[in-house]
Amino acid sequence: MTILSAVKTQAQTDTLTTIRQCIDLAIKNNLVVQQNALQMQRLQIGYTQAKENLLPSLNGQVDHSLNSGRSINPFTNSYVTQSYTAGNYSLNASLTLFSGLQNLNAIKQTSLAYQAGKMDFQQAKDQVTINVITAYLLVLDNTELLAQAYNQLDVSKKQVERLEILEKDGANKLPSDLYDLKGTYGDNELNLVNTKNNLEASKLSLVQILNIPYNRNIKLEPISVQDVAKQTGENADQVFDTALKQLAYVKAAELRRQSAEKGVKVAKGALSPTISLFGGITTNYSSAAQNSTVSDSSIVPTKQFVNTPTGKSTVYTTQYDNVYKNIGYYDQFKNNYGTQFGIRLTIPILNYFQNQNKVKLAKINLQESKYIEENTKNVLRQNVEQAYVNMTLAYNRYNVLVEQVKAYKESFRTAEIRFNAGVLTSVDFVVAKNNFDKANINLINARYDCYIYNKVLDYYMGRLSW
Repeated sequence: MTILSAVKTQAQTDTLTTIRQCIDLAIKNNLVVQQNALQMQRLQIGYTQAKENLLPSLNGQVDHSLNSGRSINPFTNSYVTQSYTAGNYSLNASLTLFSGLQNLNAIKQTSLAYQAGKMDFQQAKDQVTINVITAYLLVLDNTELLAQAYNQLDVSKKQVERLEILEKDGANKLPSDLYDLKGTYGDNELNLVNTKNNLEASKLSLVQILNIPYNRNIKLEPISVQDVAKQTGENADQVFDTALKQLAYVKAAELRRQSAEKGVKVAKGALSPTISLFGGITTNYSSAAQNSTVSDSSIVPTKQFVNTPTGKSTVYTTQYDNVYKNIGYYDQFKNNYGTQFGIRLTIPILNYFQNQNKVKLAKINLQESKYIEENTKNVLRQNVEQAYVNMTLAYNRYNVLVEQVKAYKESFRTAEIRFNAGVLTSVDFVVAKNNFDKANINLINARYDCYIYNKVLDYYMGRLSW
């Protein structure tokens, strides 16, 4: 069963959804994560192409044309006035030997960019993980608050029922006590409604992060947050130093700065001469190509009279007529075969100052990447300091509330005994109950705050896991 189907059918199977399942599902369905995955693949292709640019190039070319009127016969290189077809065939190769180390620096540049892309992908998953953890714990927090709200309502209900019995029996000393308790019961009912609404809202936030249809019957596996007395042993500076080495988005900023440095070298390499080898094979064909032969039928004897010392003599001479025949396609393709090989030196002299401007732009990109890296670290320090302060304050508040709950619990216990005995007014009982209820709610919130802030610091320390 897939995670999504498990979430959809848990209302019927009562299967608990774990926080690990929620994290995996959120990462799978998150479009930002998927976009970063595509960007990482794009950068990988760029890196692969940079390495393949070291290979020779090999290209074939075929040209066929129909010529008419006055043109140059490619077979004889002389002008002819006739219609004919011609074809040129070539296979050319080249290999760059030196180009200012552009290819090597481009490989390093794209490799660093690809590594930065992988860090961005990891950061996108980390951010989704933090969001899921926060939303998941908020649901559990509201679930525990709902249980507390039911407990508060149950206490009020029992007191109202007890006073109603006393009122019927005429044993209720102060009629206002019943109405005070009914008012408290109404407050507890309203608090129950509000807590239910908060729980549904937190569930909705969670399923939206998971990017699945809303299901109000979703059930989450509880996480024990009772033992939160231990704080992280590191101070803010230690957390920051560790975060600089651990966090993916910090590494991504560093890698992009390094990639930009290589980009400057690539741009400068275009100012250097380029040395390359080249070679090729060519041949051609023309329908106007002909050769001449002598035909036996063209031999015609001619009678002539020649003066000699002895008188006139009769001499027979032979006249040969040339016969022209078209040369076949295969014979031309074979006979016109030619090769070339050489070395080429290309010196950039003036190209609209494009190369110089590319160097300037590369330097601007480098400076911008330095600013981004510095700002990333500054924001990280501020976030770590804020998270550390939040954790410290949360623990201070939690420890105070633990003692406060103990005190109000005892106060409410004695108040309830005295109220039931008729020696305490309803006003004093309601005050004691409200104080105890409020302290319990605050303690539940503080306990989850401590847990969440600890997880945030675990994230900065690179030890966030489930």
